[in-house]
Amino acid sequence: MKNKRQEAILRIVSTCDVDTQEGLLEKLQAEGFQATQATISRDIRELKLVKSMTTSGSYRYELTSRQDSTIPKFNSALTESITRVEVGGNIVVIHTYSGMAQAVAACFDSMKLENVLGCVAGDDTIMAVTRDAHSATTLAENLRTMMNTL
Repeated sequence: MKNKRQEAILRIVSTCDVDTQEGLLEKLQAEGFQATQATISRDIRELKLVKSMTTSGSYRYELTSRQDSTIPKFNSALTESITRVEVGGNIVVIHTYSGMAQAVAACFDSMKLENVLGCVAGDDTIMAVTRDAHSATTLAENLRTMMNTL
């Protein structure tokens, strides 16, 4: 039962803007799960969910990192903060709105992408060094796709 409940929690937070434990509990109950606020609190901790600010200024629960690192996936607030992506050799330069580069770079680092050797972030620019030019091109294409699908 716990696994099914936690799967439902992950599905809910990935598809809905849930900002409170009570809101999450209501959505779970609507799907037929019976739980208490204390149980939800433990699930949130075990699933490593965090509250993050959305671009509209509200908050929502979401995962802290992604296990599958073949295609980068950021939360929408981080993706929407990217303004331009450029490639030069094995380096991807990611431009963001002022003050957002460090958050986007931290997201990169937390995903532990196999072909990204590291990131350096300033205020509005990130330099991501990849293993080779092909990896840089692929990363840039994935980022541009994410930017266009929001």
